[in-house]
Amino acid sequence: MENIYTKVGAAKTSNKMSTKMMVSLAMLAAISIVLVAAIHFPLIPAAAFLEYDPADIPILIGTFAFGPVAGLLLTIVVSVVQGLTVSASGGIIGIVMHIFATGACAFVAGTIYKKNKTRKNAVLALVVGALVQTVAMVIMNMIFTPLFMGQPLEVVLSMLVPIIIPFNLLKAGINGTITFLLYKSISHLLKGNA
Repeated sequence: MENIYTKVGAAKTSNKMSTKMMVSLAMLAAISIVLVAAIHFPLIPAAAFLEYDPADIPILIGTFAFGPVAGLLLTIVVSVVQGLTVSASGGIIGIVMHIFATGACAFVAGTIYKKNKTRKNAVLALVVGALVQTVAMVIMNMIFTPLFMGQPLEVVLSMLVPIIIPFNLLKAGINGTITFLLYKSISHLLKGNA
């Protein structure tokens, strides 16, 4: 009988944890959408159409707290909601690009961090994630910018080194740095260990 009660207690704890995780991820998704609506500005004056926003910070925090799969799911939810509301001008292409680039970053960074949760490994995870996100955006821009903006591929290729790569490295680098600075101080709140 004792084993049955132990198993029931463990199941209840597991349900509480998954409910707590779902609430935390929903809160992070809401914060992400509010951030993109409230804060967005160009980083490179020559390409004012490319705007920085801090929406990936809550996604990366959720990824570090709950793992790469949770980070990927959070990315998908945020990308769809954001793409249908505050960033509707980007349409389906904006949604796909965000899922692919941020999802790749979150999944890779989360996988690296999950293996060894140290400050040094967090830096490595965020740096590799930023590089993966930049490569993903290069690929997405080469595919979708000619379709979305009606520009020939040659124009996109000419923008890679002076505009697209620096912008994405800057954006991912800023978001990674802020994530690194904030994560430890709020991770206990997200996991309910405070």
